[in-house]
Amino acid sequence: MARVVLRNVTKRFGDHVAVSGLNLDVEDGEFLVLVGPSGCGKSTTLRLIAGLEELTEGEVYIGDRLVNGVPPRDRDVAMVFQSYALYPHLTVYDNLAFGLRMRRRQLGLSKGDIDRRVREVARTLGIEPLLGRRPKQLSGGERQRVALGRAIVRHPKVFLFDEPLSNLDAQLRVEVRRELKQLHRRLQATMIFVTHDQIEAMTLGDRVVVLRDGVIQQVDTPQRLYQEPANLFVARFIGSPPMNLLTGRLRSEGDVVRFETDGFSLSLPPAAVPSSEIGRIVLGIRPEDLSLAVERANNYNVGKAGRMQGRVEVVEPMGAQQLLYVAVGANALAVLSRSEENIQPGQSVPLVVRVDRLHWFDPDTERRLVVGTATLER
Repeated sequence: MARVVLRNVTKRFGDHVAVSGLNLDVEDGEFLVLVGPSGCGKSTTLRLIAGLEELTEGEVYIGDRLVNGVPPRDRDVAMVFQSYALYPHLTVYDNLAFGLRMRRRQLGLSKGDIDRRVREVARTLGIEPLLGRRPKQLSGGERQRVALGRAIVRHPKVFLFDEPLSNLDAQLRVEVRRELKQLHRRLQATMIFVTHDQIEAMTLGDRVVVLRDGVIQQVDTPQRLYQEPANLFVARFIGSPPMNLLTGRLRSEGDVVRFETDGFSLSLPPAAVPSSEIGRIVLGIRPEDLSLAVERANNYNVGKAGRMQGRVEVVEPMGAQQLLYVAVGANALAVLSRSEENIQPGQSVPLVVRVDRLHWFDPDTERRLVVGTATLER
């Protein structure tokens, strides 16, 4: 296996900049996920690593080797696409063996070596009973496993996945996602995975790269992305349901600080707000950190939490929990509540906020602000 290093990588298509000045280090054996909305440059980045697109500027290293200008077949990477791209006239066995047979002399493989590799991969992926079938006789999940097996059988330095789960139904996505994690643990391989699904990114990646308009917004562990988003874009994008974001002002009143926005205000202890921040600011609250006062009293010291009153507009059952959309002033806040609470649309509810989990952002730069002792206008 090998590290992958990108230095000042830029890709332009005419006047359009798909990837801009990207710097990234993927460690040997790491599972790295690139995530972002459509058109953010994640698939282009993957294709630049594979050699399927030519760099406009910058350098790409696989291991210690600079691969600028090296053809895809000589980069020792294996790519799994959104479409399975299996040969319909070949059996599963022959699909797995095809690439090895084409490069048998170059790789120094005998027919026995190829057979052993194919059967070993088939056992790993649980597709041994399918080796005699053709692709049209397989389910979507089985085809995806064959596509994965065709990549694994080559023993490449790096695996590249371009939204390989997009064509699967919800249950199969969960199953194949679990299998990918188990496979990575067994192979200890360097894997780079592209997806637009932030849940997929958070569950798969050792680290996650959030991209926007070809520029990296944050590279971090899933936990830190969620708990400490670097800017408003990451805060909006990571999390389901997404973070509540409120634009307002901070004002000091004696021993408390008030956050004021359209239609309501929230009293907070000074230690819960950013240091030296005065005036306009954006407050972020995760839905699980904003809930019914009755529920929160059973688990937390409500005396330390901000309080507000709202009216329920929508109730969405989610099994063990329910998602409430609560109108507070001019804002509709997403709130996660226990399903056993009998909440109805139109009902007035008291809410409390976990003030130790608030997020603050500069409305002009959109960057995250650090919480500390506040110095505010009175």
